[in-house]
Amino acid sequence: MFKISDVSLSVLKESKYIKPYQMHYKENGVKKAWDMIKVHQSVYIIIFNVTRKVLVCVRQFRPAVYYNSIPEEERDVIDTEKYPAELGLTLEICAGIVDKNLPLIEIAREEVHEECGYDVPVDKLEKILTCRQGALNGNFQTMYYTEVTDSMKTGKGGGLESEGECIEVVELTLEEAKKCLETDNLRSGPSFLFGLTWFFLNKASKFT
Repeated sequence: MFKISDVSLSVLKESKYIKPYQMHYKENGVKKAWDMIKVHQSVYIIIFNVTRKVLVCVRQFRPAVYYNSIPEEERDVIDTEKYPAELGLTLEICAGIVDKNLPLIEIAREEVHEECGYDVPVDKLEKILTCRQGALNGNFQTMYYTEVTDSMKTGKGGGLESEGECIEVVELTLEEAKKCLETDNLRSGPSFLFGLTWFFLNKASKFT
């Protein structure tokens, strides 16, 4: 159950997750400046449960999605009854930031267990690619794929309560996942859409 209240905004002065910069440079002799954000690297994991033929995803509340779902003229004092938390719920693949001194594949393994409850050996994680994110941060994100069974479920998932995480595990049938790719104004990011597309291009035929 996701419920929010008492919403307010403040200017961010300090954060352990992001740091804003402005880079000044010349391009072909023309002076320019570009705003940037330094963030952690990240890992993403596409999880397919072969026992029941479902993609294992997660749903989380994302404040930025919520805030930008509200008309600008109503953002000063947000009525959370009129604009419930559901507006900020995003459907995503399992993911996490790289904030530990561990190999990426080990961090990916930990995220699968913490968020979705599956104990996956590292040799069952297939690296798909590493790429760089967007114009604002340019950091690395690495994506993996793994297949799990019901017998590998050793935890309830949902993230780390000690860190205040509130994550709902969501299972999508192949048909439901296809519909996500056809839905306009889907509350999901590019990594989710890329992950689904990659899965259907490279793995789905084995299970249909």
